[in-house]
Amino acid sequence: MRKPLLNEVRKPTKTLSGITPVAVMLPPRPCDHGACVFCPSLNVPQSYTPKSPVVLRARELNYDSFKQTQARLKAFEAMNHPTEKVEIILMGGTFLQYAKNFQYKFIKGIYDALNGKISKDLNASQKLNEKARHRCIALCIETRPDVCSDEDIGRMREFGATRVELGVQAIDDQIYKSVKRGHTIKDVVDATKRLRNAGFKIGYHIMPGLPGSNPQKDLQMFKKIFSDERFKPDQIKIYPCTVMPGSELEKWYLKGKYNPYTKEQLEKLILQMMKLVPRYCRVMRVMREIPPDYITAGVIRIDLRKDIEAELRKKKSNIKEIRYREVGFNKKDLSLALKFKVTKYPASSGKEYFLEIVNKEDVLFGLLRLRISKGKAIVRELHVYGQAINLGKKSKIATQHQGLGKWLLSEAEKIAEKEKCQKISVISGIGVREYYKNLGYKLDATYMIKKLKN
Repeated sequence: MRKPLLNEVRKPTKTLSGITPVAVMLPPRPCDHGACVFCPSLNVPQSYTPKSPVVLRARELNYDSFKQTQARLKAFEAMNHPTEKVEIILMGGTFLQYAKNFQYKFIKGIYDALNGKISKDLNASQKLNEKARHRCIALCIETRPDVCSDEDIGRMREFGATRVELGVQAIDDQIYKSVKRGHTIKDVVDATKRLRNAGFKIGYHIMPGLPGSNPQKDLQMFKKIFSDERFKPDQIKIYPCTVMPGSELEKWYLKGKYNPYTKEQLEKLILQMMKLVPRYCRVMRVMREIPPDYITAGVIRIDLRKDIEAELRKKKSNIKEIRYREVGFNKKDLSLALKFKVTKYPASSGKEYFLEIVNKEDVLFGLLRLRISKGKAIVRELHVYGQAINLGKKSKIATQHQGLGKWLLSEAEKIAEKEKCQKISVISGIGVREYYKNLGYKLDATYMIKKLKN
């Protein structure tokens, strides 16, 4: 890799959302329920390929969480990215189904690497991380909807997790049965509600083109995800179904029993989906990074989103999803006359308040998710967008560290008081605890808590 020039940030889009994402891959392990028909069998973590970049890095380091984290920090620093505010993303399988002692050891290895010091136990490592140079401000765990019990959620909070991605794929029990998914719609509904009440930010993986579906049905299911209050995720990843080597689906394809969507079908469908995404949801990814030589049949363009968004911007389409509106992904000569906006919607038998700081062009500078349920108020996410900069630093052209987070939090507290809540809780990453302490919050179990004036 070419060494960056002075003050040059290589691959700047990696930290344009305000944080530095560090992916850590789990060692290969079969899913407890067996294999979905679309899942390949390639002697690597479930649903990945031997040539996936994250797998190549992880295998070289024997899937050691400490070494992987350390290596990614060094790589980001070599590209001149800030590395003080880190989001850890666990990839490669249903983490909560691994042995419990492995889970604690794996998570501790990540915090130890961020701290640059090996602690005696997880609690000590997390305590150290509150003021470390590389702070874990968010931690994401992927799981299945049927592996998300109250006990699982409690353990994820022990780990410092703040975001959970659920492998939803489709909301159709008949499709689940035909692809051997091993869970039901009820599992999706229950997991979503538990996670939301615990304050987690919730992501869904959506898979258009599964056997038993078609573009029209996919679109109907997509509409239902955002119209039915039992769902309404905060984020989605759109991973179209492709035929991969070693999967049962490959046998179906070779026998003429299944055909994936064409590029034209997929582009049309995703364009329609993007127009339906509400302003409180972020489309995290479109397409999996699967090397073409590991696709037996299906669309191989992993940068399809780039073409779709270019088309949407060219036509000046009214797209409301978060990433499309983020300040970091929009033109530079923006109005800095900022205003506060609130969107209220029902979800999982509670009220959701989506707070935003936007300009007159509806470009997004910061957001906060506040949940009110049974007299309790919890902040599920506080995020200020724009190119990441290190803690304590300010820049005339940066949107971070300008007081936008405090503004949003203050407005959330006012709403919670109007809702007659006695206190407000925040699901905080370990490395953000100091920020909330400075704003009058105190640590209570795994949440930051502040008493309100009521």
